[in-house]
Amino acid sequence: MQRAARPPMKGTCATIDPRKAAPMTSRLDRWTLPCTILAALVAVVAFKGAGVLAQPNNGKGAYDRVCATCHGSDARGSLGPGLVPFGRTDAELLALVRAGGSQMRPLTSRDITDADVSAVARYLRSLAGIQGSPDSPTADARPAPTVPARPEVFNAADTPALSDVTDDMLAKPTPNDWLSWRRTLDGWGYSPLDQINKSNVRTLQLAWSWALETGPSQTTPLVHDGVMYIANPGNIVDALDARTGQLLWEYRRPMDERRRQAAQTRSLAIVHDVIVLATVDAHLVALDARKGTVRWDANVGGSGEAGFTFTSGPIVADGAVVAGLTGCNRFDDETCYILAVDGRTGRLLWKTSTLARPGEPGGDTWGGLPITFRAGGDAWIPGSYDPVTKVIYWGTAQAKPWAQNVRGTDGDALYTNSTLALDPGTGKIKWYFQHLPGESFDMDETFERILIDHDGRSSVYTMGKLGILWELDRKTGAFVRATDTGYQTLVDVNPRTGRATYKPGRLQRVGEAITFCPSTGGFKSLRAMAYLPSTQALYVPLNLNCETATFDQMERREGGGGVGPVRIQGYQFHPKSPDQMGELRAMDVRTGKTLWQERRRAPYNTATLTTGGGLVFVGTWDRMAYAYDATTGQALWQTRLPTMANGFPISYAVGATQYVAIGAGAAVPGTSWASRVPGQLLREMKNPSAGNGIFVFALPNDK
Repeated sequence: MQRAARPPMKGTCATIDPRKAAPMTSRLDRWTLPCTILAALVAVVAFKGAGVLAQPNNGKGAYDRVCATCHGSDARGSLGPGLVPFGRTDAELLALVRAGGSQMRPLTSRDITDADVSAVARYLRSLAGIQGSPDSPTADARPAPTVPARPEVFNAADTPALSDVTDDMLAKPTPNDWLSWRRTLDGWGYSPLDQINKSNVRTLQLAWSWALETGPSQTTPLVHDGVMYIANPGNIVDALDARTGQLLWEYRRPMDERRRQAAQTRSLAIVHDVIVLATVDAHLVALDARKGTVRWDANVGGSGEAGFTFTSGPIVADGAVVAGLTGCNRFDDETCYILAVDGRTGRLLWKTSTLARPGEPGGDTWGGLPITFRAGGDAWIPGSYDPVTKVIYWGTAQAKPWAQNVRGTDGDALYTNSTLALDPGTGKIKWYFQHLPGESFDMDETFERILIDHDGRSSVYTMGKLGILWELDRKTGAFVRATDTGYQTLVDVNPRTGRATYKPGRLQRVGEAITFCPSTGGFKSLRAMAYLPSTQALYVPLNLNCETATFDQMERREGGGGVGPVRIQGYQFHPKSPDQMGELRAMDVRTGKTLWQERRRAPYNTATLTTGGGLVFVGTWDRMAYAYDATTGQALWQTRLPTMANGFPISYAVGATQYVAIGAGAAVPGTSWASRVPGQLLREMKNPSAGNGIFVFALPNDK
């Protein structure tokens, strides 16, 4: 008997403190949260000694830049613990920052200088009214020099003539363009261009490159009529000549610098004649595609006090701009939601909660928890859209806090870790399928939804952190198949119903260490898989690793919240791959069968890109980019980038020339999995802390 997707329920719209678990207050996307000060570095006994009067503002800038994302803008806790009252001397803090620990890598003077560490210590003491430090007298404060503000829009050159982008163009883009996050609304990540193919890809060479702003960079360019649009970290958009890399215009939106280390924007959207940017402070901003000027600005995240944010861009469905919020960790009455605005005006059309509320159908799956303590359900990766049936498919993330026994319920916690089928006009949930009911280990299922028709069936595919490939009937949501890649140690899936349950003894206990595979970083995460119609295969970038951690209890109070305190004891190579982390796997969509797999020591760190030339492009953590034969898995081309490959490669054409664009994105100091897991396991490898850019390749002119 198959487990059918459930229809929408009527009425629904749709790290450790030494003394105790610190309340979590941040709503920032956990994937990029930088724990830049280890919990153990804070002694909770207030220092009472005499000293020179502290100048509290000296360290605020350094604190905001390096520490605030994890420890809160007020230093009273977020993903990391509260740091006040603060009792370490400057020298003690410096030693601990340089040594690092289980929650962070050691920070070098390039990350934060010795002087800034001392300034941070003084600033933290000042927050608790503690004056000075016995080992670091304070110099006189001097006013910061005045720096002229950059213009919001900078126009460098004339933009070529551009056609407006219609719904028909989004549904069936010309081969030369890349108009959506994964090029087409079905999420394939496939370009039909075939000028670059198996016989000539070995001659591929750099055509041009463009440096991107510092910060976490996992970007996806868009290309339309020979113009490339690319999001930088920190609410910045560049328009470039896609043939030469010449800047046409740049838009910069002011941003709270405390958000800098979690300020990635993975994608943009284009509709009519505007580029839509989803901002760090949860606005949707429409920019004139020709000039970069603001057409409309929609505040869709409220006052900002709730902490909602965007880390990925929207999609476009029948003229509506549809986006999913993240930052859904906080304990309050507002839940996360997926929303739509009018593409011409920015007017809010609808918003659909990703959590079921008490008293509503599905509300009882939270075990009686009041709405204040229901958190999670982030929708931080773009969905897909079927313009024929007019249905949006979107994934949601896990409940917060992560662990069931810390969360306070072992219920299914709808609609977390689900596929939602939404009406683009109203946001109504047509059906849902919950992949991991009551998930307890940060195993997101929020990633790409790929729409494929085969053997008379219309299916939607997805894979979450556990490395299970799910196939659902996209008309009804009925379970079709779950193909386990064979590495996870947490759940069993009923092959008839699709119901996932935890293996005996695998649920964690508060305060007890447990080893599990994958780590909270996952085998498969935001790095999207791609589909190649000629092979009827999905190409999946996997990263094999395990984790030992202790999940601790936390205080439940209104205004608090978070993922829950997690003490990471260490990461391990997977026992089935004892010295290699990266695996690229080709999987037949009709059967789930593995066609080929290839491993590397370094993790795969980008999405895959498939092309009409029979190629698969992908990048790795050790600064490499590769092209593989999609049929055999043989590597046909490789090149080295300035820092780790990152983001979502694309292919496009201008005139008679096909290009492949691959991003590089440095690890922000202290960021979570992208730098922490490989950094601990691959000690012989090191990436620069700078080097963000987009690198565009083409065949030589004589080819």
